[in-house]
Amino acid sequence: MRPVTVSVTVTQGREEVYDFLDVMANHEPFTDHMLRDWEYSGPASGVGAKATVQVRAAGRTDAVEIEVVEAVRPVRIVERNTGAGGRRVAHGTYELEELPGGGTRIAFEYAWRRVPPAERLSAPLVRSLLRRGNERALRRLAARLSAGGGQPAP
Repeated sequence: MRPVTVSVTVTQGREEVYDFLDVMANHEPFTDHMLRDWEYSGPASGVGAKATVQVRAAGRTDAVEIEVVEAVRPVRIVERNTGAGGRRVAHGTYELEELPGGGTRIAFEYAWRRVPPAERLSAPLVRSLLRRGNERALRRLAARLSAGGGQPAP
């Protein structure tokens, strides 16, 4: 399946945005419209930070394990997502671009590495649902950062 990429621009600097996104627990408040019941393990931030979440979309629920597998300060964070009993593997990548006039462009790409056959058959629907959910997540992230709620969790 083709990847889904969404983006948003915020006024905060790239370092501040990276510091916020680097902490796994900080993802819960801006993604809880589709990812619920977060349980954390591993370090709080950086490579090895993990969460197990319940994905709720289109009337379905699935347990997904999220693990940070790459962290390049202050430009990129890559998370490996494993769901559908290990049959679905994808990478979620945050790319942070410092803007010339200040602020940061946050791009998030969700790219499937392995997809169950049923999801391949419904690829257009799956991609559409994911695009909408991720666009909403980035809008919520931007609002949180602009409201001063972008301070990293302890």
